[in-house]
Amino acid sequence: MAFDLFYTVILVLAIILIFARGVVIVQPYQQALEIRLGQYRGPLNPGFRWVIPFITDIIKVDLRTQVMDVPRQEVITKDNSPTNVDAIVYVRVIDPAKSAFEVANFRLATVALAQTTLRGVIGDMELDEVLYNRDLINTRLRDILDRETDQWGVKVERVEIKEVDPVGAVKQAMTEQTAAERERRAAILRADGEKRSAILSAEGKRQSMILEAEGDRQSKILRAEGDRKSRILQAQGEAQGLRILSLGSRALDRKAITVLSLDALKQMADGQATKIIFPFELSSLIKQSARFLGEEAEMLVDDDWKDVRLDESILGKSPADENLNETTDYIKEIEKKIQTLEDPTTPVDLESSIQPPDLGKK
Repeated sequence: MAFDLFYTVILVLAIILIFARGVVIVQPYQQALEIRLGQYRGPLNPGFRWVIPFITDIIKVDLRTQVMDVPRQEVITKDNSPTNVDAIVYVRVIDPAKSAFEVANFRLATVALAQTTLRGVIGDMELDEVLYNRDLINTRLRDILDRETDQWGVKVERVEIKEVDPVGAVKQAMTEQTAAERERRAAILRADGEKRSAILSAEGKRQSMILEAEGDRQSKILRAEGDRKSRILQAQGEAQGLRILSLGSRALDRKAITVLSLDALKQMADGQATKIIFPFELSSLIKQSARFLGEEAEMLVDDDWKDVRLDESILGKSPADENLNETTDYIKEIEKKIQTLEDPTTPVDLESSIQPPDLGKK
């Protein structure tokens, strides 16, 4: 009885163990492949599954996007510049059967393919293109890898270049090239600034010369206008002076004029000149002087002077005595006007004029 109970327990445990051996739990992000006696039976969807134990193999495939790091490697570019490059590849299994049966290890195969493809793509490009066209490299790598891994049931979603690090000598040359390029740009900017400065300076000088010429022209016009007014006023003053002189000389008789003439001859004789030019007729002066020496000379002089009269039309109208003060004030106004014209700081109204007094009023 005890022996039968022992075997019964053994049998129950064996049945439980066999049943447990056939239990398969498939996660939501996985897909299982059932292989029985070396024959592919089909996929197993996520959840609780039971298969025949001991004769069935289960291969679980992760369907999530996987990140694969491409190791750092030295690549020689088209312009013979050694450069260290590494990358990251994002892949996802879209056909679990192919990923399990077409390739032994699709991860290792994808990484190795990415390394060789990366060397080929960068080897066809110059260093400057590698540094500035990473998007182009990423796109070309993704297209090539996706085409090659399609037969493995793997989809290459994205490829990113992590780092492009030229070797020491190349990096130093690039640094010098960058410095030279910056110096060239700085020289261009300095030359452009100097050109603009010269242009602006020339433009300023041109404007200054134009304004200076315009000011000089206006100054000459005003100076000429003032000189013209000054000469007019001076001529008017001289004319008035001659009129006043003519009025004063009317009171002199012929005897006084003769005496003055002889005195002028005396003063001329006292000079050191060897040649004397008389501005009047000497014979008339001698006749006039002989009048005081004899009767005959007096008769000759009377015959010559008896018809001499002063033509007042030449001198104009003689002013009345009460108008002499107006003449004096008029001359003072002329002198003030001339002083105003000579002073450059005083504004001058060239259009205004001084009206001379009417000396002919009685």
